[in-house]
Amino acid sequence: MKQVKLIYGSDTGQTEHVIDTYFLTELTNHNFEYELVEVADVTASDWESHDFYILGIPTWYDGELQSDWEDYFEEFKTIDFTGKTIAIFGLGDQVGYDEWFCDGIGILAEVVISNGGKLIGNWPKDDSYTFTTFPKCLINETTFYGLTLDEDNQDNLTQTRCLEWVKQIS
Repeated sequence: MKQVKLIYGSDTGQTEHVIDTYFLTELTNHNFEYELVEVADVTASDWESHDFYILGIPTWYDGELQSDWEDYFEEFKTIDFTGKTIAIFGLGDQVGYDEWFCDGIGILAEVVISNGGKLIGNWPKDDSYTFTTFPKCLINETTFYGLTLDEDNQDNLTQTRCLEWVKQIS
């Protein structure tokens, strides 16, 4: 069994819903044993207990971090991710907030990379995404730092995207 710690924040319950509905069963199906922790409850020892992490973050309004991630962000920036493998997924609204769509993914990814972590789970920006700007979640014009989900406008694509992404990171 592969060990993974899934750390997430969720103000409205959307991120938690995606985790409960799509990720947990799929992780088990791909031979993962997981530990689930809300970012509001994270301690320093949580970053020492595993070598593989999945981070879940919705983006709010004009590219703001979810409230618990925002409260934790200064401490997050001090973590040494050397020897850690990190995959990130996020939720956003590409229609109402296209220029900030899933910025939280990019904000966390930049910290992980600059603090020595190995980032996996890049996701292709295909034609199903409709935003027209270049938000922080993009590495380049064709690739996201992690899985980007839009439960507001494309919830019909969430299950397929989640299943494919878990297969990819496993």
